Amino acid sequence: MIYYRVALDVPLPLALKVSGLLGKHREEIGTRNGTRALTCWQQAVFILAWFRDKPDIRRLGQGSGISQATAYRYKDEGVEVLAAKAPTLHEALEKAAEQGLPYLILDGTLIASDRCSDKKTSRKGAEIDKWYSGKAHHHAGNVQGLIGPDGIPRWTSDALPGSTHDITAARDLLLPAARPYTAKMPILADSGYEGAGKGVHVPVKKPRKGDLDINTKTRNSLLRGLRYQGERGFALLKGRWTALQRVTTDPGQIGGITKAALVLTQIEHKMI
Repeated sequence: MIYYRVALDVPLPLALKVSGLLGKHREEIGTRNGTRALTCWQQAVFILAWFRDKPDIRRLGQGSGISQATAYRYKDEGVEVLAAKAPTLHEALEKAAEQGLPYLILDGTLIASDRCSDKKTSRKGAEIDKWYSGKAHHHAGNVQGLIGPDGIPRWTSDALPGSTHDITAARDLLLPAARPYTAKMPILADSGYEGAGKGVHVPVKKPRKGDLDINTKTRNSLLRGLRYQGERGFALLKGRWTALQRVTTDPGQIGGITKAALVLTQIEHKMI
């Protein structure tokens, strides 16, 4: 077996924060000193390496001197500890309102996953793969998010099957709770959320015949100029934390892994 070193390009304060969260968790569950294969610091580095590069977890574990089974347990524990620190929808909305944010951006993303055998009946009555996304042409989980004007994600949802449309996911996961805030803090979204209702502003689609008037075109242009930061929000999550580029565990865990990545992103940007 040959071992080699690689650079983990995350800031030291982030690793220290994760280590501290793990230490607090061990205290809460009554872990005795010296009974773990890795210290809190070593486990933090292990988890960050998995999120950052998503290497083969067996080899990642070998590099840390732990078995494959222990590596999976430590990874799952780290995801759980981080995801528990993610803000709830109410907390995220309250904090945004307290900060006086002029608006929030609603966006969704599909996080690829391995093929899942779950089935469901389509609107046409056909049996289809529950997690298959016709939009992306692969199996995935649909995750919704609220992003601030600065492009930093404030909240991410649990994952719904990839066959779920964005507007359906938004109605199920966040719009009822967000509605009371939209009078002073509207939500900007793309045309996929058309019909979301009061307080959610989407571009007006060009009619099949004719053209949009100049005022509507200007409104659409201004809206898109503000909303583009929503794309940056999920790019920060999926580009920075490559574990989100494809989840190879149970698709039901996509939401937790995304929330954990959200917490890492917010710590890195000094929001936590």
